[in-house]
Amino acid sequence: MKAIVCTGYGAPEVLQLRELEKPIPKPGEVLIKIHATAVTSSDCLVRSFNFHGAISIPVRLVLGITKPRHAVLGLVLAGEIESIGTSVRSFEVGDQVFGFEGFAFGAYAEYKCMAENGVLALKPSNLSYPEAAAIPYGGMLALHFLRKGKIRNGQRVLIYGASGAVGTSAVQLAKHFGAHVTGVCSAANLELVRSIGADAVIDYTKDDFTKAAERYDLILIAVGNRVSPPLPADCEKALTPDGAYVSVDQGRLKLLKKDLILLKQLVEAGELKPVIDRCYRLEEMVDAHRYVDQRHKRGNVVITINR
Repeated sequence: MKAIVCTGYGAPEVLQLRELEKPIPKPGEVLIKIHATAVTSSDCLVRSFNFHGAISIPVRLVLGITKPRHAVLGLVLAGEIESIGTSVRSFEVGDQVFGFEGFAFGAYAEYKCMAENGVLALKPSNLSYPEAAAIPYGGMLALHFLRKGKIRNGQRVLIYGASGAVGTSAVQLAKHFGAHVTGVCSAANLELVRSIGADAVIDYTKDDFTKAAERYDLILIAVGNRVSPPLPADCEKALTPDGAYVSVDQGRLKLLKKDLILLKQLVEAGELKPVIDRCYRLEEMVDAHRYVDQRHKRGNVVITINR
């Protein structure tokens, strides 16, 4: 099978197209013929090993000393089940699925095995494979961190980085939870953020929400520290007395199958829509990583796998 192998840490050029052995599902696993995946900021962070200071040592021990221990990156996928291992009961051959493998990676390939009890579900019936691949990463991160901030109906919520993969999902999910949502992004993305449900938008290049009079019950920073978001101390000035500050850089993400199923239900109900900036072919992975490295993508960058 064709796969993109990360040959070392560094620039996008460390990613190379290789022929690898097609995997065989073990008991309790399914073999997925992948039709689409996505280039996430986490994939690019691992590939570049953009970790600094004391944290770089334990991270290197976890990910790999000189190159990623899991050579085939890719966190999310959408595809069709080609075969199943013994004892599999919840999926059948031919099922159209989508999933989030997490830091076991492996989705930058034509095939991948996943555990049937992993974060894998039937894909939303109203989405194509590329659209379905754009849901799990931003959707599950947004859901996790909104819950961490104890989002409730009637709250005033601010999403900083509202036009990214996590941000576009967070805006829509916060509306689902009944919040009044303010999205912060660049001028070029204001209309996009309005179109997915934001009640108000702020151009961060012109207005500093931390110095305005408005106060929020929850502030979610939907971009990592490498993008230089507002400092927590500054954000606290814009919170109500019992308000919560949450950043996607805080704590580990819990991946739960039930959350992926919830996202599927919200998509099918029309409450959550994928936002796709660009699509690339598997063979164009280097170009896709170069684009994501620029940190200006709107929503998701999707990879299609054509045979």
